[in-house]
Amino acid sequence: METSTKLVPEYFGRYVFDDTTMRARLPKDTYKAMIRTMKDGRSLDISIANVVANAMKDWAIELGATHYTHWFQPMTGITAEKHDSFISPDDSGRVIMEFSGKELVKGEPDASSFPSGGLRATYEARGYTAWDPTSYAFVKDGVLCIPTAFCSFGGDALDKKTPLLRSMETLNRQALRVLKLFGNTDVTSVKTTVGPEQEYFLIDKALYDRRPDLIFAGRTLFGARSPKGQELDDHYFGTIKPRVAAFMKELDEELWKLGVYAKTEHNEAAPAQHELAPIFTTANIAADHNQLTMELMQKIARKHDMVCLLHEKPFAGITGSGKHNNWSMTTNTGVNLLNPGETPYENAQFLLFLCAVLKAVDDYQDILRVSAASAGNDHRLGAAEAPPAVISVFLGDELTAILAALEKEKSYNAKEKTLMRVGVHVLPKFPKDTTDRNRTSPFAFTGNKFEFRMVGSAMSVSDCNTFLNTAVAEVLSGFADELEGAESFEQALHDLIVKTIRAHKRIIFNGNGYDDAWIAEAEKRGLDNLKTTPQAIPVLLREKNIALFCKHKVLTEREIRARYEIMLEGYVKVLHIEALTMVDMVRKDILPTVSAYADKLARTAIDKKNAIGSLACKYELNTLERLSACTDAIYDALISLEKAIDSVRGEEDKLLSAKAYETRVVPAMQELRRHVDLAETMTAYKDWPYPTYGDLLFGIKN
Repeated sequence: METSTKLVPEYFGRYVFDDTTMRARLPKDTYKAMIRTMKDGRSLDISIANVVANAMKDWAIELGATHYTHWFQPMTGITAEKHDSFISPDDSGRVIMEFSGKELVKGEPDASSFPSGGLRATYEARGYTAWDPTSYAFVKDGVLCIPTAFCSFGGDALDKKTPLLRSMETLNRQALRVLKLFGNTDVTSVKTTVGPEQEYFLIDKALYDRRPDLIFAGRTLFGARSPKGQELDDHYFGTIKPRVAAFMKELDEELWKLGVYAKTEHNEAAPAQHELAPIFTTANIAADHNQLTMELMQKIARKHDMVCLLHEKPFAGITGSGKHNNWSMTTNTGVNLLNPGETPYENAQFLLFLCAVLKAVDDYQDILRVSAASAGNDHRLGAAEAPPAVISVFLGDELTAILAALEKEKSYNAKEKTLMRVGVHVLPKFPKDTTDRNRTSPFAFTGNKFEFRMVGSAMSVSDCNTFLNTAVAEVLSGFADELEGAESFEQALHDLIVKTIRAHKRIIFNGNGYDDAWIAEAEKRGLDNLKTTPQAIPVLLREKNIALFCKHKVLTEREIRARYEIMLEGYVKVLHIEALTMVDMVRKDILPTVSAYADKLARTAIDKKNAIGSLACKYELNTLERLSACTDAIYDALISLEKAIDSVRGEEDKLLSAKAYETRVVPAMQELRRHVDLAETMTAYKDWPYPTYGDLLFGIKN
């Protein structure tokens, strides 16, 4: 392999048109213009774009590229690309390789088949992609990929990147207002930084190919539990099997070539489950990198005769897979605004930004829940490996105690006589990492960042960061309004922090999120408990949420309603595919198999009875009786599921349709699975038509 004899720094970012490459290949003035565009969001003159495009084309061709594409993130949750070659005919009938600034800056892919949520009619095909110069172009599979935003002919955002970029800009504006009040005049920008941890499963491809449910639905719709699961905790951080290690090695190398900061990899809690964690980077680049990571995981796994499963709950009875979204705010001067400082003044600033996040999460807990809502994630949230559907914030005992002392305006330490105030002389230095991490918290403070643990493994991180950025920007806007006109900044700051703690302390919870007592307590506190996707999605249309996005120009009301429609439609389609797959598997394979095995038992019993008497066939007769009853139950449940599917057909209202699937189809699917899984335990292993959980979870031997 090309990288095997090279040191990582020699090939890291080789396929990325990054700062180093631009500095080497662009004229000095062009390079400076590009940097201004990337850092300050300034527009790029077409003459500059032409120079950049030509340099980018030459660089890509040297790396073997023959085509370019505007690489974008439609509302399917995955990426999209349309490849155009660099060739252009010349006067001699030959071709030359060309790429213009116009082609770099703007593309026009057919938008008719992407989800739009009613933003345009299906016959309206025109859509536009616009270059995002803040995310570096890269070469993948011989194609120059240009990260872009995607919008309709009318200018509506049809993707996940556009709202994310808008939210980053509004948070930047409001954070700068607050920082100037603290005298930070050297700060010119604030960016949200993200490090999304990615969990996934690896299974043997030959076994995967024999499971229609994995092929069509990405998860097992049937499957009795294996005798061994994760009870012994022997897989977590265990020795990585050579075959998996080889996959991880190649994955790291390919990600590093593309400038993705893949850092940590290990075995996760469940058999066949693993995790990759990157180093933090700017939110929109982190979103791009995570999409690349998921794509490469699936591609490289197949090269190693494995399949990467990114579904949130591919196996019942063991942990599912999440995507822990580690989020923070950082200034262009390198200061993490969620990092306690060395001086009382720095800590006052830290406290204000901490309180801004608390208020934002409390005020907009509903939309954060929406950002983690999907049919797949409904199986995971509230289970033993994921937080509950109730949003709360974990701060740890010490930081919570400091906030409590501020709220009551008492001393933090009983031995101290000085009252807790935010003023520059009194506020103590905050200790770091004095409390354990809380795995059960949906939104946990971990020293200098918040970890949002609800996002599902297959989901884009763009949505949760868009919603979080916008909510925090709204709170910072209110804080700035209040502090800018204050007679005494120090007194106003103190009063604001105390007032915020008192008003939003209900969102703080440091205990066990899995405990039923917490759910009851959360209800008393007035926190939302949106257990399923059909319950969660409608909150997008709450008046306060529409006002939030419209005020900060992150989403228009049309765009919000479109996303509401798309999410509901996606939920229905996923469940419909799963239900039809179950019907297909039961009718074509499972019922014929169980019936044939029952017939085999009956013939064996008759043969034994004729040979040595009825006492010799207890096993056959007992199993036959139980299996026959189970077969009838499977058939009855199958008919019930088919009726449930028929009963929800034709419902035009998407919310009513989603609720019908939730209340009619899902219970019918669960009942059918219950009987099929029981039948599996009574059927001979060699006769069962599909690889079992034991095969799938432990099929990679070395």
